[in-house]
Order: sequence, then C-alpha cells, then structure tokens
Amino acid sequence: MPRRGLILQTRSHWLLLGLALLCSLVLFLYLLECAPQTDGNASLPGIVGENYGKEYYQALLQEQEEHYQTRATSLKRQIAQLKQELQEMSEKMRSLQERKNVGANGIGYQGNKEQVPSDLLEFLHSQIDKAEVSIGAKLPSEYGVIPFESFTLMKVFQLEMGLTRHPEEKPVRKDKRDELVEVIEAGLEVINNPDEDDEQEDEDGPLGEKLIFNENDFIEGYYRTERDKGTQYELFFKKADLMEYRHVTLFRPFGPLMKVKSEMIDITRSIINIIVPLAERTEAFAQFMQNFRDVCIHQDKRIHLTVVYFGKEGLSKVKSILESVTSESNFHNYTLVSLNEEFNRGRGLNVGARAWDKGEVLMFFCDVDIYFSAEFLNSCRLNAEPGKKVFYPVVFSLYNPAIVYANQDVPPPVEQQLVHKKDSGFWRDFGFGMTCQYRSDFLTIGGFDMEVKGWGGEDVHLYRKYLHGDLIVIRTPVPGLFHLWHEKRCADELTPEQYRMCIQSKAMNEASHSHLGMLVFREEIETHLHKQAYRTNSEAVG
Repeated sequence: MPRRGLILQTRSHWLLLGLALLCSLVLFLYLLECAPQTDGNASLPGIVGENYGKEYYQALLQEQEEHYQTRATSLKRQIAQLKQELQEMSEKMRSLQERKNVGANGIGYQGNKEQVPSDLLEFLHSQIDKAEVSIGAKLPSEYGVIPFESFTLMKVFQLEMGLTRHPEEKPVRKDKRDELVEVIEAGLEVINNPDEDDEQEDEDGPLGEKLIFNENDFIEGYYRTERDKGTQYELFFKKADLMEYRHVTLFRPFGPLMKVKSEMIDITRSIINIIVPLAERTEAFAQFMQNFRDVCIHQDKRIHLTVVYFGKEGLSKVKSILESVTSESNFHNYTLVSLNEEFNRGRGLNVGARAWDKGEVLMFFCDVDIYFSAEFLNSCRLNAEPGKKVFYPVVFSLYNPAIVYANQDVPPPVEQQLVHKKDSGFWRDFGFGMTCQYRSDFLTIGGFDMEVKGWGGEDVHLYRKYLHGDLIVIRTPVPGLFHLWHEKRCADELTPEQYRMCIQSKAMNEASHSHLGMLVFREEIETHLHKQAYRTNSEAVG
C-alpha cells in the first residue's frame, strides 16, 4: 500500500512538471508571434553601441519635447481665436442693443452706416472735442499754427514744398486721391441724407423733386492734421443755379469719419469792405483798380472800397482814378480817407475799419499790389464768422518777371503771370497782412498795435492776438490771391529786426532757388561756355 501511494505521488509530480513546460512553450510561441518585425542587421536599442549612445536619447527627448510644445502652441492659438470670436459676437450683440443711440452719429462708407460701440464712439467724440474744430486754441506764437491745405476736385494747393514739391499739384499717390474722394463722397452723403439736427432746410429742385448734390457741385475744401488727434475737413458745395452754399465739417479721429456739423451758408447779402492803406504808388493803384473793376464791380457787386491815403503827394491822382471808375461803371460804394501824416499800415487799417458806420461788416485788409479773383471773395465770406472764425489766407507771391521771363523780350501781361509754378512764385507763408475778419472781432481784440512804426510787424502782432484768443484762425493757401512783384526798398530808419525781415522778404521775393543760383554762378557759367566755344572752334580748325 505504501509503495502504490509513492507511485501515484511521483506521477502527479511529473504531470505538473509537464503542464508547466507546456505552458512555457505556448507562452514562448505567443511572444514570437506578437513580437514586432525588426531588421536583422539592427542592434536592439537597449544595447549600448556606437549608433545609440547618450546623444541619441537626448535627441529623442528633444524631439518629443518640441512635439508637445508645438501641440501646446496650437491649442493656445485655437483658444485665442475662440476668445476673439466670442468677443466679436458680444460686441455685435451690444451694438445691436445700442442701435438707436448710435445710429445718428456714424458715417458709413459707400452709403452703409455701420454701428460703433458706445465706448469707441465716446473716444472718437473726445478726439473731436480736444481738436481745434469747434473752438479756437490759445497758441503761444504764429509758429504753433497748423495751417490748412486747400483742394479742389483736381488739385491740391500745399504749403510744405521743399525743393522738389510744387505749390500746386495733381495728387499722383493713390492713397491721397482715395482719401480726398472718400471725404467728398462722405460730405455728399451728409448733404443728401441729412439728420434731424443738421442746420439746413430741405430744398426742392425746379420740378419739385428732392435736390441731390453730386461731386460736380463741390467747390473747394480745406484739410489739416493734428498728429495726436486726427484730420479735419471743411467742405463747400454749391449748385450752379443757386446762391446758397452747403458747408460740411468732417473729422477723422484716426478712425472712421465723424460728422461734426452740416449747415447752409447764405452769402448773397454779405458785403465785404476792402480796406487799402496807401501812400504814393499811384501807378500800382491804377493797376489795382483795374482788377477791382473787373472782379468787384462787374462780377461780385457786393463790395465797398475804403482807401486810406497818407500824405498830399499823389492824392489828386488817386481821386482822379476813383472818379474815373465812378463815371465808367456807375460805382459809388467807396470811401476815401486822407491822412496828412507818415505812412503807417496798421494806423491806416485801424482808421479804415472805424470809418465804416453801418454796423457789422466783413473786412478784407488788402495791399495795393494784391491781385484777387471773385472766387477768393467767396472764400473770404465762407471762412470768416463773427465771434467764431477769422480767415488768414496764404498769398501766392510772384517773382520778378524780368528774371522769370528773361528769355522773352517783354514779360507777358499780368493775367498770364498768374500761375502756380515753383519758378514763377511761392506761397508767402511768412506774411499775415491779407486777412478777412468781421469788424466786431477786430474792434473787440483791440485792432493793430499803434506803437509799431514803418514796414512790417503790425500784422504779426494782430495775428498773435487772435492766436491767444478763443477764435478759430483759418490759415490756408488760396489759389485766387496773388502778390504782384514790385521792387522793395528797406529804409535805414527801420529797427534792426524790421530791417532783417525786410531784407529776407526782398530776397525771397526776387526769384526761385534755381534762378537765384543761375545768377550767383553767372560768371562760372559764362566761363564754361567760353571754354566750350573755344574747344569747338579749335576742333573745327584742326
């Protein structure tokens, strides 16, 4: 019995051992079947060899790190895009809720009125409030003024010339053309689709239809840029068969264009009192009266002339010229004031302003050597407003015709010299004598400083007074205003500052930079021509 139990125990042991071996074999076969196929020549990565050292694992680690960084960057970008879309949706929802409050304030492009969020609209209006649009800014001197540049549909009249730019140009840069076209279209949008708060009346055409303005009704415009606030535009429109002008002020506060105001200006009964101080210079006065007759009497017909004459010599000649104009044109709207004293321009203009006794009037302070057009007189009326604005146009000063037209036997008539070319003249941006302002503003500010004697200085003092006050000063080149050349004489009695100003004015008034250069280097040019002629003759003889 014990022997049989031992045999059974031994068989069980070998059976268990066989089962273990069988399981091990099955497991080995499974591992062989599931193991990845490898190149027979490759070494296992777990074995240190010459191809898989420390550098390999560092490169592998860096590759994995870059992969996860790229993935993280992509996720961040997607999150940012989702946030931006969410913000845009929120702004659109808010703008829709505020449509009623915002709709009347924004000007859209090409007729589409886009709504602006209230916080942005508040910022844009704050830019307008800070700019010199509705009220004048107090400035320390004339150098602080930001001048306007004027433009029409075809041309821009610019002050900052340099040696390569021209005083008059047709914009060739696309951005400048597009800017002015956009502004004119925005002005037309304001006029043709007025808001309830616009200061203009609905006007019907000749057949009872709604009066529609187009770009051909645009007369002139002015613009200037305050670099920290934006660009201001003053636009004037007029139908050929109507007397009223439409004036639109726009402002681009480094963002969308914003309407400031829209109004109708009626200048049909606006009389201009042209005040001319004069001493001797009777020939120049005769030429001035010829221009006055053509423009003021025959065309404009809303002018009063005040001549303040100093001294006795030439007074009878001036009276004769005025009487001749009166008899020829039936013109009686003039005043001649005679002062038996030394010439003082400021004194003459003060006396001329006070000689008017018919209440308020728009005054144009003018010199005898100024040539102006009928369009300028309208610009004078449009850009001066009592208690609000004074107009200081920049005159285009003509050079000495004897130098400009030296290649001709005789210079052409004055009317043919009136061209805006860099060799024919320049914008006289240092002169402030020609100005349009209302009599009440002139008297309120105290007029000219009577302590300034002789040539120059009095106009700058008056200009500075306005700059220190609350009135808006419109300073811009005007194409219809010319200063005719005449020889200057700087008197010895002038103060050193006045004499220096006179000499500077005399030098700049003579000729362009290139013409003056030709005069300075005349001897060098003639020497060169003689050498060239001698060389040509020598070659011909040889």
